[in-house]
Amino acid sequence: MDADQKDRSRDTTEDGASLVEYALLIALIAVVVAVAYRAWLEAVSQEFSYVSSTIDIL
Repeated sequence: MDADQKDRSRDTTEDGASLVEYALLIALIAVVVAVAYRAWLEAVSQEFSYVSSTIDIL
């Protein structure tokens, strides 16, 4: 195996690692978005409950 072939095999390995890194980054972003979405839904639900109870009092 000459030097060019070694460089190509190393490049392929680095490309694979960067693909895994991108996949982990996307997974982390998805988890953060899911947690934020659940928190937002909880806040909206509480607000609707408050409005509903206020309307019932009237």
